[in-house]
Amino acid sequence: MKTSALSEFDLYLFHQGTNYHAQEMLGAHFVEQDGKKGVRFTVWAPNAKAVSVVGEFNDWNVFIHPMNRIDDGEIWEVFVEGIGEGEIYKYAIEPQWGGPRIMKADPYGFYAEKKPLTASRTYDMNHYEWKDEAWQKRKEQESSYERPMLTYEVHAGSWRRTLEGDYLSYRELADQLISYVKDMNYTHIEFMPLCEHPYDGSWGYQATGYFAVTSRYGTPDDFRYLVDTAHQNGIGIIMDWVPGHFCKDEQGLRHFDGKNLYESDNETRAENWEWGTTNFDYGRTEVQSFLISNALFWFEEFHIDGLRIDAVANMLYLNYGRKDGEWQPNKYGDTGNLEAMDFLKKLNETIFKYHPHALMIAEESTSWPLISKPVYMGGMGFNYKWNMGWMNDMLSYVSLDPIYRKWNQDKITFSLMYAFSENFVLPLSHDEVVHGKCSLISKMPGDYWQKFAGLRGFFGYWMAHPGKKLLFMGGEFGHFIEWNFDDSMDWHLVEQYPMHTKMLAYSKALNKFYVDNKALWQVDFDWNGFQWIDCNDSENSIIALVRRAEDRNDFIVCVHNFTPEVRHGYRIGVPTKGTYVEVFNSDEEQYGGSGVLNTGDIVSEDYAFHGREQSVVITVPPLATTFYRLKRQSGAGTPVSEVSETVDAVAKKKAVTSKTSAAAAKKADAAPKKAAPKKRTATKTSAEKDDVKLAAKKTSRTSTAAKKETEEKPAKKTTAKKTTKTTAKESAAAEKPVKKAAPKKSTKAKAAAEASAEEKTAKTAAKSTAKTTKSTAMTATKKKPMRKASSEVEEKPKKTRAAKS
Repeated sequence: MKTSALSEFDLYLFHQGTNYHAQEMLGAHFVEQDGKKGVRFTVWAPNAKAVSVVGEFNDWNVFIHPMNRIDDGEIWEVFVEGIGEGEIYKYAIEPQWGGPRIMKADPYGFYAEKKPLTASRTYDMNHYEWKDEAWQKRKEQESSYERPMLTYEVHAGSWRRTLEGDYLSYRELADQLISYVKDMNYTHIEFMPLCEHPYDGSWGYQATGYFAVTSRYGTPDDFRYLVDTAHQNGIGIIMDWVPGHFCKDEQGLRHFDGKNLYESDNETRAENWEWGTTNFDYGRTEVQSFLISNALFWFEEFHIDGLRIDAVANMLYLNYGRKDGEWQPNKYGDTGNLEAMDFLKKLNETIFKYHPHALMIAEESTSWPLISKPVYMGGMGFNYKWNMGWMNDMLSYVSLDPIYRKWNQDKITFSLMYAFSENFVLPLSHDEVVHGKCSLISKMPGDYWQKFAGLRGFFGYWMAHPGKKLLFMGGEFGHFIEWNFDDSMDWHLVEQYPMHTKMLAYSKALNKFYVDNKALWQVDFDWNGFQWIDCNDSENSIIALVRRAEDRNDFIVCVHNFTPEVRHGYRIGVPTKGTYVEVFNSDEEQYGGSGVLNTGDIVSEDYAFHGREQSVVITVPPLATTFYRLKRQSGAGTPVSEVSETVDAVAKKKAVTSKTSAAAAKKADAAPKKAAPKKRTATKTSAEKDDVKLAAKKTSRTSTAAKKETEEKPAKKTTAKKTTKTTAKESAAAEKPVKKAAPKKSTKAKAAAEASAEEKTAKTAAKSTAKTTKSTAMTATKKKPMRKASSEVEEKPKKTRAAKS
């Protein structure tokens, strides 16, 4: 890092709010002056009567190293010979009215004492040699908008700890965290704030040292090593950054030189009563230089790839979190903070000027428009925004007992009313697993099995929904208790309990499927990448959609069942004619599911459905996400050979099972057929019902290899098992039910007889839809006690959705 002279030009830029590398001028720098080596200390304190630098090197004597006010009248300077690296120091500031000296840490200090100590430390920022050239070159050639972004949010102090309960250092995190994140197929790590902060319970969101990476976990070069290691392993680093407010601790920025300096002179704007902190004064140009310089500092000195700006709403609204009488409107009589608006635009324009491929992500919790649009288009200039509306709606929805979800279908669909108004990140963040909100797995209703199934299905829908993704640590393996910042995550769950082990395996597989398939991320921000197939089946709480890549022929069909019911013979429209295969299923046994799969080929039919000319019939597993695509589709990330292998492997397993269970197979062949599948609407014709049944038979067939094995005896069909499991051991012990296949038609006469029988069954069912519905629900194996039929449940009125934040 350069050290700039206190030139007239640099000082002019600083006071104009356009010195974007103010840390090269202010703070503690190793220099040589008149042939002598030492440290030059420089601090902005315009209201001070006198300032001196103190530390162990002068026994904290305020008279030994007084500082001189330079020509601009606001900045103080002194050179101290012989100071080495790691010396602790503070500024002793005498206010204008005299009295005791105020002891302040350096606002531009690069390193600090480890808490609970509060002094700054001298540190040479020019030692580290970076080895991430390949990563930097790759970033220049790619656009983040068209790349997968699957972010793992981490609190460095509680992700994992030593056996003694101590923090992992930055270098230990580099060895353990980076390898874990890479193995789990995440693309980025987002660290909760790492600026120096005094109180662990603030999680880093109330800082004292904006230029000092916290010393809790090591030195600035140790953190550089962590970032460097991440980049060498293809992992991007994002850091939470808090330019909205700062803590009131006496060594910090508040009343820095005896008066309001970094905060506004207007107490109603300076005070943040809700959080017990102080807001920055964005109208003061020197504060603009401080904050913008700090943002660039993290990009340039630590090579981070992005900043997630916390609490943007607190910056934009004068009345945010305030009662009447606690705020004053702007000059137009409105609630917007005009200075904050201008600052954010200036910040983002500057960042992208110096770092065009930076990630600037806003945590903005309201419906303020154009947050992620460029300044020249009237926007705030960020390139991403957290979708808090989606997060709140979906967590509310999945927390409901499935019996009530059909009356809340709008919580799923409403996000698509505004999904492309911003460049959204879909966050499942730390804020949702603290303060009595429960962990993600604990939010899921039902018994032990259903909780895991619900979380798996929800994660699958999260991947299918347009937008980049972020998950807080622990969610990937079903961390049961709320996050505790002062302890390690419960990693023993993965080691000791099978369902947590399987949940981790599921997250890893789902993450890989996401990053491997362009259709899920290449077109995230406009309608070209998304189409509804059906979002209106509230009765069954099932939605189906299509995600597409830039190549329109590269698409994935996504089906999501938010109830514990297995839906047999379920028809959906598909984009084009062809043979489809199931390429991902959250209900697989290896993930802790019941094993309700669609194996083999699923051939589309010339049967118009859901406004499409082609349709297929599938079995929808309980509380599950399933993904389908054309069998020979090669542009979706996973090679065709891998798809075939997966399908054949399942088919062979079923064939072997049928070979070793001949008696059971014969019994199944002689067993009476099941009743017609539940009718999804009251307006289906008899012919349509026949087609649904005939198509359902096709989907139950196994792949070609399995068919040859089962010419003379039918294969078994997996059914969903009961969900009375209450412990991990019980769920692991009862995971392998077998699936029955529909009897194979051997002759035309037999097929005609079957069709005739099915037609009679369908006609009978059409006359008594309610009875058929109830019968089907009782016949299907469920994951929980059967819910009441719709006629037994009092119909809730549909609520009118107002525009929401």
